[in-house]
Amino acid sequence: MRTVLRCEDVTLSYPLPKRFQKLDATAAGISDINFELHEGEVLGIIGKNGSGKSTLLKLLAGIFPPDSGTIALRGSVSLLAGVGVGFNGELTGRENCYLYGALMGRTTAQIDGLIDEIRAFSELEHFFDRPFRMYSAGMKSRLGISVATAFQPEILLIDEVLGVGDASFRERSKRRVRDLIDGSGSVVIVSHSLSLMSGICDRIMLMHEGKCAFIGAPEEALQAYNQITSLEAD
Repeated sequence: MRTVLRCEDVTLSYPLPKRFQKLDATAAGISDINFELHEGEVLGIIGKNGSGKSTLLKLLAGIFPPDSGTIALRGSVSLLAGVGVGFNGELTGRENCYLYGALMGRTTAQIDGLIDEIRAFSELEHFFDRPFRMYSAGMKSRLGISVATAFQPEILLIDEVLGVGDASFRERSKRRVRDLIDGSGSVVIVSHSLSLMSGICDRIMLMHEGKCAFIGAPEEALQAYNQITSLEAD
């Protein structure tokens, strides 16, 4: 099976606030992360708040460079993170599609061929040609999912956005991601929804205090997560 992403000994630390600078120290963000992502695979990342999930995703997207270690990618990468991340509030939904597509290396003609499908999937109707800043949080997320999946990157990184919208849109979003995977795309997804992760992921990585505490079958990962949370609750 072809490897499309490989992390080897990846570490990222944050400088401590000014009041601690005399200590000449840093706070660990993530440390010693090692894993591979294969073509057509969905890898989930779970963990408590502050465990390093979103930080790792930003490293994979190239937003942060690691302090040490290597991240090797094969193919185009698209990050879908948060409400409105990566979109210009002054541009319309349509204009943002062209901007996003250009950043993904698509030609105007290629984007032209996808615009109607993006508009239909997002269900934005006349809001599609209104400024992005006028959108509700749900509308922004619907456009983000529609655009990111329409351009079919080889690697799609998703941070907490598959749970937005009504039940119908959530189901359509999951099917859309599955269609991407069936076309040999690969996905890394971060979510607090354990039911979503167990239903969509081939493997799950459990992050704990900035480290990979477990990576493997979804059922085993969820068991490991429950063990950690129960121990900390005692």
